[in-house]
Amino acid sequence: MLVSQFDYHLPTELIAQEPVEPRHASRLLVLERVSGRIVDTRFSQIGEWLRNGDLLVLNDTKVIPARVYGRLKTGGRLEFLLLGEIGPGVWEVLTRPARKARPGTVVDFGTHQAEVLERRSDGMRLVRFEPCDVRELLSQQGQVALPPYIKKRCTNPERYQTVYAAKEGAVAAPTAGLHFTTDLLEELSQHGVEIAWITLHAALGTFRPVTVERVEEHTMHPERFELSPETATKVNRARDEGRRVVCCGTTTVRVLESQAEKTPQGWRVQPGQGRTNLFIYPGYEWKITGALLTNFHLPRSTLLMLVCAFAGTDQVFATYHHAIEQRYRFYSFGDAMLIV
Repeated sequence: MLVSQFDYHLPTELIAQEPVEPRHASRLLVLERVSGRIVDTRFSQIGEWLRNGDLLVLNDTKVIPARVYGRLKTGGRLEFLLLGEIGPGVWEVLTRPARKARPGTVVDFGTHQAEVLERRSDGMRLVRFEPCDVRELLSQQGQVALPPYIKKRCTNPERYQTVYAAKEGAVAAPTAGLHFTTDLLEELSQHGVEIAWITLHAALGTFRPVTVERVEEHTMHPERFELSPETATKVNRARDEGRRVVCCGTTTVRVLESQAEKTPQGWRVQPGQGRTNLFIYPGYEWKITGALLTNFHLPRSTLLMLVCAFAGTDQVFATYHHAIEQRYRFYSFGDAMLIV
């Protein structure tokens, strides 16, 4: 399967540069997989498409201000993008300019120093910070790492957080959840939609470009997740009772599908925590996901491939062309798509 099969042209002006206000005022495109019907509506109306008894699963990760700038002994400046802590004070980091981050390089951040320990084959560095706890560094100097296609400065970093963000660790926001307000979630609950939580700290695996020619040759970078016993119980109960599991975002999909295990009673999710590198593309055997809420994704991305696996490549691209014709806003701060 060629990566070029997942390419499309998007007019630049449709790349959303800032979120709409209020959050739920964004547009919502609903795609019915069986009939192929497309409905244009508003996110505030999502309750018309979620049924009494649906289990809506949300990712409660919280974005950290992961981009910091330090000084080299030579006087030059080096950018660090902290992707995840893998040991006390040891982080996986992307650097810019990368040529200046050789093993042994020491970078001064004022309150902290960092030494580059290793350069990996994928271009990442392993870096050790002293002192080990970098929360002070990030709180004082860190910047939210918005995607490069957002050129406009974000004056309110909280708009790149979901209203239910709780567990710090993500570099990128689970953007499908950005459209929810606390009032809308409460309204859904009152109408019989059950809510559960998983955590996946989106990092390099979520936004890393696909550089190979064939889809099957791409390797996802592992990302940290947690699926609690309470959420596993809710998911399994919903499936046992024939209720729909609605995943908010591709990150939620990857956690539930990663933790799926075949049993005599059918597919069930197991609680646990760790790192997942599950890569979903057309041909994947779906186990848990019954409906998917997501944003519109970049061409040739793993996120778009996951959506195509769920709804069918031809149908997804027909829907994307409709969204372009109707002037939907794309990517992280853009509009939403519900696939039922």
